[in-house]
Amino acid sequence: MLKLLDLVFVLTLLGSINQAVSGVMMEKLANMKLCADEECSHTISLATANDDYNAPDCRFINIKKGQLIYVYSKLLPEEGSGEFWSGSVYSDRYVEQMGIIGYFPSTLVTETHVFKEGSIEIPTTDIDFYCV
Repeated sequence: MLKLLDLVFVLTLLGSINQAVSGVMMEKLANMKLCADEECSHTISLATANDDYNAPDCRFINIKKGQLIYVYSKLLPEEGSGEFWSGSVYSDRYVEQMGIIGYFPSTLVTETHVFKEGSIEIPTTDIDFYCV
């Protein structure tokens, strides 16, 4: 009886883990990106939003005019596609958005401070466009 309960517990645990890590793979926006370091973990720059932006899907972030955005990578655009950067917003008013990383059009922002030039080209991976 004890072994049966252990088995039920393990199966329940595995089922909940599977549900917790499920997500959606989205189409890649680019094959290469520019980063400040090889791990793409350092902030490239700080930018200010020139206008509002409503995210069209889960790869993107919502932005309000005047918000500060930390830029982590810059996608190298494919021919005929837009130029998107990856970042997270910082704002005193829209706290629920802080810490969420996503893409936004580079034409939407003005870089106000460059911390470290994004000069290292790194291939994008499927996880760069994964939605939870």
